[in-house]
Amino acid sequence: MDVSILVVNYNTCRLTLDCLQSVYASKTQYRYEVIVIDNHSSDGSVEAIRAAYPEIMLIANEDNTGFAKANNQGMEVASGRYVLLLNSDTLVQPDTLDTMIQFMDTHPDMGAAGCKVILPDGSLDKACKRGFPTPSASFYYAFGWSKRYPDNPKYNQYQLGHLSPDDEYPVDVLVGAFMLVRRETIEQVGGLDETFFMYGEDIDWCYRIKQAGWGIYYYPRTYIVHIKGGSARRRPLKIIYEFHRAMWVFHRKHYKQQYSWITNMAVYAGITVKFGIAFLKNKLSAPAKPDSGEQSRTEVKA
Repeated sequence: MDVSILVVNYNTCRLTLDCLQSVYASKTQYRYEVIVIDNHSSDGSVEAIRAAYPEIMLIANEDNTGFAKANNQGMEVASGRYVLLLNSDTLVQPDTLDTMIQFMDTHPDMGAAGCKVILPDGSLDKACKRGFPTPSASFYYAFGWSKRYPDNPKYNQYQLGHLSPDDEYPVDVLVGAFMLVRRETIEQVGGLDETFFMYGEDIDWCYRIKQAGWGIYYYPRTYIVHIKGGSARRRPLKIIYEFHRAMWVFHRKHYKQQYSWITNMAVYAGITVKFGIAFLKNKLSAPAKPDSGEQSRTEVKA
């Protein structure tokens, strides 16, 4: 088996079916298996996926285990030379699997690779190529310096806005919506950290992959479409909480010992302020409209 494709589903039945259809429409010479991990959906996802794709290996959890743990469940039964994390709200192109596997096969020093990720309107999903969210990188991003000086590498350490999305190059962080990871890399660094419930685990995994000496590469010779939920919709408090908790967990795990207590306190205070602002904005926004499948997992942005 060349690649095991892991898709975590949680009440995104229609989106997941569309995602799977795009996978099975792939024009590839490689052998692949699809593993769907359902986190106790209540929208009939399990029955619909089994009916449409009986050949798929489907793990039906009895509760919502979170994104990291669900993917780890998939990795435990995966048999591919590579593991592909693929969001349920994505559409791959016919050449995506071939292009990305060929790249990894010819670059054995790369532990993980990601392709270009675009949004439905054709714009770039900037999370697909990032630097690590160091305190300075996060500061410049959060306070708009990256937008004010888009061509200056110093102020674009996080989203790498000074680098063309059409060029290929090594990066620090890929997006969990599409991440192709080598089996040997997983065996060395382990799976996703389940301390992260649904945000930040991709950044943490990339950090550990690079710490272990593997390369990570952005390869935009193919692309996927990432369908995200509307940004104006009101989100549950748990979503907002987990988004900001992930920032705190990542900094505590990887950066706390590298910086002074003053810097650490400033980081924690910044996260708290961001959480408060996000909470208030969410309360003042329009209520979410009923939807059959757009509870998409928005990627973390520090």
